[in-house]
Amino acid sequence: MTPQVCIAVIVGLAASVEDIVRRRISNWIPVTALAAGLIFHTARDGWRGTLTALAGAASGLAVFLVFYLLGGMGGGDVKLMAGFGAVLGAGRLLEAALWTAAVGGLAAAAVIAWGAIRSRLRRGDGTAGPGFRAESIPYAPAITVGAWLALIPRG
Repeated sequence: MTPQVCIAVIVGLAASVEDIVRRRISNWIPVTALAAGLIFHTARDGWRGTLTALAGAASGLAVFLVFYLLGGMGGGDVKLMAGFGAVLGAGRLLEAALWTAAVGGLAAAAVIAWGAIRSRLRRGDGTAGPGFRAESIPYAPAITVGAWLALIPRG
């Protein structure tokens, strides 16, 4: 396992577990990712590596900042994507963002479907009822899976 993959696995697991359990992502997780990404890329490619990590972090921040400003995502998710951007670099970050959107969409569909089924079972008459509302979902697992999928070498 490469150092880049190790960093992504550790950061992703820490963020996902905390987001699922506590519904928040502590600042130390994306800060650790940012620092580890800077160290990894700088050690590997010198100043160009530093620029790669910084461009990735800026891209990660920019990609999700729009959703945060529109109220669809928490600040921890934005910071986590910026941290993963430093680890992945800008090129792979954009791929990770697309994977994240796909995984997050599937997770949201599953939550909505499960909520509708659960609501209908409670009512007993097959209708969801007027009070059905899908819950928000922890997004760190989707971000993590997206980052991990972006690290898979392509043939």
